[in-house]
Amino acid sequence: MSSKIEKKREREKQMVSQMIALYCKKQHHSRSGLCKECAALDAYARMRSEKCPFMETKTFCSNCKVHCYKPEMREKIREVMRFSGPRMLFHHPVAAIRHVAETKKEKKKLNNL
Repeated sequence: MSSKIEKKREREKQMVSQMIALYCKKQHHSRSGLCKECAALDAYARMRSEKCPFMETKTFCSNCKVHCYKPEMREKIREVMRFSGPRMLFHHPVAAIRHVAETKKEKKKLNNL
């Protein structure tokens, strides 16, 4: 696998982990690390990203046509994204701006196909 794809995969995993950590800190009032539930969600999200066969052609899971998360986990990650997404600009501004730019670029590319 190319290093470009590996970097993209790692960036996606980091973004999701940062969003889960922010959610856990603010919603579950975690002081040191993730609570049990959020740690399980983070591990699940990382595992799904590792096994993704579409990494070459997509930027983030939200742009993927195949949703590989179990329904329960998909709902949990949606909740995390809804909460953490708007707050990422204040907590991880560079990652948040990169994420928005890459997502818009990917959606534009998909619309032109």
